[in-house]
Amino acid sequence: MTTKPRPATAYPNLTELPDPPPLPDGMKQRPHIARTDQVLRSHYRRQPNTLVSGEGYLCFEARDARRSPRPDCVAAFDLPFPAQLIEDANGYVISEVGQPPDFVLEVGSPSTGRHDYTAKRDIYARLEVREYWRFDPSGGQWHDVPLAGEVLEDGVYRPLPIDYDNDGLVRGYSPSLGLELHWENRQLRFWDPVTREYLPDLVEALEALAAAETRAEQAETRAERAEARAERAEEEARQLREELRRRQSRE
Repeated sequence: MTTKPRPATAYPNLTELPDPPPLPDGMKQRPHIARTDQVLRSHYRRQPNTLVSGEGYLCFEARDARRSPRPDCVAAFDLPFPAQLIEDANGYVISEVGQPPDFVLEVGSPSTGRHDYTAKRDIYARLEVREYWRFDPSGGQWHDVPLAGEVLEDGVYRPLPIDYDNDGLVRGYSPSLGLELHWENRQLRFWDPVTREYLPDLVEALEALAAAETRAEQAETRAERAEARAERAEEEARQLREELRRRQSRE
């Protein structure tokens, strides 16, 4: 498969693809897909021409859309034009974008699980997706494993190292994202090895903001109390000086 490079300033007229059908196991997949999308979008929000999206078609030619997979999450970096154009087109057409995605993630479900780690894996290899990851909330009941990542080498996917910790944590590093993916308590989390912290989701970010505001209010209250004590002390000192002057004048 070959793609034609585009000038960095060219904004193509991408083919608008049809609306994809709903997820077959939406209630099982939706929370994980939505959380992943929100967390990664927030993390890369200041990185220009970076796409984080999902559930739209991924195909080489637009005419192949209805026969193509719809990744639960797709990420692409250093795009030749704003990522919003791809989302507006309802999917990722590789021949029009000029490059395949760097990262694709599928969330396991009862009806799609086996297809994710068999036929769909082969499709993503043919589309030259650099990394393919699978996350199974059930811990391996729907996929073959709780968490798996593979990188494309010479047209074939090779497994990335996955560690199983004694406390039940399953983790692997994504070179494309520069992040670790963690399977923990049936949830998918993203660990930043630079900051050594988890990327927060929206709820955690709001809780952190509320905690910071509370700390700021508490600090402001302490400062106001300290200022009031200083004013009282200054007033007491002034009164003592006046009393001392009065006594000295009487003497």
